[in-house]
Amino acid sequence: MSQAFSRRLFLAAGAAAALPRVGHAADGTILMRDLYNKDLSFSDIALAQEGSRIDVAGFMAPPLKAEMAFFVLTKRPMATCPFCESSADWPDDILAIYTKRVVDVAPFNVPLVVSGVLELGTHTDDETGFVSRIRLSDARYARA
Repeated sequence: MSQAFSRRLFLAAGAAAALPRVGHAADGTILMRDLYNKDLSFSDIALAQEGSRIDVAGFMAPPLKAEMAFFVLTKRPMATCPFCESSADWPDDILAIYTKRVVDVAPFNVPLVVSGVLELGTHTDDETGFVSRIRLSDARYARA
């Protein structure tokens, strides 16, 4: 193997290692869009991570009720409550977030990173009646 070829191979391997993993931001955070397939079924990433603690980036939707240990994460900022409108206006790529403490509401346009245990399957929240197909439990969040 020539020295020039091995140097190119080394540089190419280093460049590939520096690229973000598919379905993840550069810091390992899973992107909201990578939890769903185009038909809104769960993605391979979501299925593989079920039951694991993951980090997801997004924005806090305006809360359904005050003083709750629950909020909805959306992939884009939403200035008005998406759930106060007809179901036709609901975003189709949301994530229910369940925390252990009452949520400190963040401004709708502040990016967040949420860490929690990924749960899949239909669940109805006893307190709000909110139905989720996908959620993070035991979650913590911080500004991105």
